Amino acid sequence: MAPDTPHILIVDDHREIRESLAQFLRKQGRRATPVESAEAARIAIKKERIDLVILDIMMPGEDGLSLCRSLRESEQIPVILLSARAEELDRIIGLEVGADDYVVKPFNPRELLARIDAVLRRTHALPPKTQTPAGGALRFDRWTLNLAARELLDERGQSFELSTGEYRMLLTFLQRPRTVLTRAQLLDLAFDRGGDVFDRAVDTQISRLRRKIEADPRAPKLIKTVWGGGYVFSAQVEQV
Repeated sequence: MAPDTPHILIVDDHREIRESLAQFLRKQGRRATPVESAEAARIAIKKERIDLVILDIMMPGEDGLSLCRSLRESEQIPVILLSARAEELDRIIGLEVGADDYVVKPFNPRELLARIDAVLRRTHALPPKTQTPAGGALRFDRWTLNLAARELLDERGQSFELSTGEYRMLLTFLQRPRTVLTRAQLLDLAFDRGGDVFDRAVDTQISRLRRKIEADPRAPKLIKTVWGGGYVFSAQVEQV
């Protein structure tokens, strides 16, 4: 297969499901690696480049929701959750922990393949981020964001509290400075999910962030609105 062939990791404790799905994906021209547990998934992700994870929720040991949440904190790999439960609450919880899509068992393999391709198209269209050390800090304007402590400091060293949403939104901007980001892209990058229905959440989070980092939130100079486009972080960002 070509080097750029998407590599799909299938994590499911049911051998028949993961093996048959892996065989189907290979026949469709994708690379597929089936594993039986969250532990095995972590090993596979460290050893190989994985483009997307298909992840069963109900597994012995560490379950799929826990692994999904962990991947979202440390990786940029898109995740599609599998579940035998069709309840709306389960789907909402799955999206809240960072899943890109949610599929109920039993599923049609061709429908799942279409969802895989849709998620890959959407995530590959996102602008690349600058590489930042996990335990480092990013400096901009008069502020420093300590990544290890998730702490925002001003030039005097005074700490300002950030909510999880504010931290993730700010980090998204700092990793892609001077790049116009649409609301849809910000949803994918800072909220781990997409959909126009959540557009207002982006505006709300940015409004809160401006009140903390802008000298004048009514005339923002750091997070600027691009009419018809989205938002752009205009300040220079340095790693420290």
